[in-house]
Amino acid sequence: MDLLDTLTAKGLRGEVPTREEALAVLATTDDELLDVVAAAGKVRRRWFGRRVKLNYLVNLKSGLCPEDCSYCSQRLGSKAEILKYTWLKPEQAADAARAGVAGGAKRVCLVASGRGPTDRDIDRVTDTMAAIKDADPEVEICVCLGLLSDNQAERLKAAGADAYNHNLNTSESTYGDIATTHTYADRVDTVQKAHGAGLSACSGLIAGMGESDEDLVDVVFALRELGSDSVPVNFLIPFEGTPLAQEWNLTPQRCLRILAMVRFVNPDTEVRIAGGREVHLRSMQPLGLHVANSIFLGDYLTSEGQAGQTDLDMIKDAGFEVEGAGEATLPRHRADIAAASGCGSTASGCGTSAAAPTASGCGSAASACGSGGGCGPCGGHGHAEPAPAAAVARDAAESTDGLRSDLVKVRRRGAGTELAPNA
Repeated sequence: MDLLDTLTAKGLRGEVPTREEALAVLATTDDELLDVVAAAGKVRRRWFGRRVKLNYLVNLKSGLCPEDCSYCSQRLGSKAEILKYTWLKPEQAADAARAGVAGGAKRVCLVASGRGPTDRDIDRVTDTMAAIKDADPEVEICVCLGLLSDNQAERLKAAGADAYNHNLNTSESTYGDIATTHTYADRVDTVQKAHGAGLSACSGLIAGMGESDEDLVDVVFALRELGSDSVPVNFLIPFEGTPLAQEWNLTPQRCLRILAMVRFVNPDTEVRIAGGREVHLRSMQPLGLHVANSIFLGDYLTSEGQAGQTDLDMIKDAGFEVEGAGEATLPRHRADIAAASGCGSTASGCGTSAAAPTASGCGSAASACGSGGGCGPCGGHGHAEPAPAAAVARDAAESTDGLRSDLVKVRRRGAGTELAPNA
């Protein structure tokens, strides 16, 4: 297929496709799906070998957000029966982080609901980062607190944060359809503030909100232009009690095409399968690993994820390996750019080869956090104790278009509860 040959050749050289080529990936048929995945897989292996970076979410403050993002279970007016609690104490957050690190997570993502942090909130997060680093000095920390004010990114950087997550979510032209309490420009400004302070920029999108192919391509190219080191790809979890509760638009095949398009546009950037992975990719999750090089381990912000051990088994069974704490994520040329601005992962002695990492820790890729809201992914599902009936997004019957809608389970474990996390 000429399109895939062209995209593969460009990706292996680290070049970006045209907008028309990106749109063509989304227009491929299910009969062509494995060819698309194979082509994207060659690009993924060129820059990241067979490594999978694990990230772990800690929800520092859950629910009661004043923003009206239509996709989010924590939004203003949400009726979703999620956990609601105020700030975790630093030692509580450190305990939660320890569970993820024990499961193999290289990066911990600290997320708090809300429009943006106060100076007191920055102090709280600073104390929390110190507690986590005391327990494990090598762990990477990504912070996700919403819109940043002047000098807050610098304070987080000085306190030891490695990255900041803030997602663009969708195209600029349609952003007003999903949120009215802030703008697309506000989000861009926060990503720029984080990058300018020397933090690795983690910014991604949400697919499945009723957007067009053009919207998806627009936001992915915008993320590339912003210099996002890490692109989380979220698949909408249509929580009951939110305005998008009926938006069950995705199939596993559609999700894989979206991931492939993101990979072709970002050949040498960390691409993470974030919220909604279990719900929408389902049994085809291992194919997603051939395109993306990063996932979240265990639970998400407000919903249950696949059991951590199941994630680890899936990675091993698919022929991949967990990226170690001593391995650089970004390819050398990307890491050099990040180092020049004081942000991102280190890459001492590492080349740009796609070969598996050596004992010296040479590797490739980028940063971390989630997405799903203004902060981290709200989506996911689980296999632990059943959620209450009111928390199940829809009944167990097949929806009219044949898409499954019975897999959303509100998180009832981990941080903010007395139950152990699903890590």
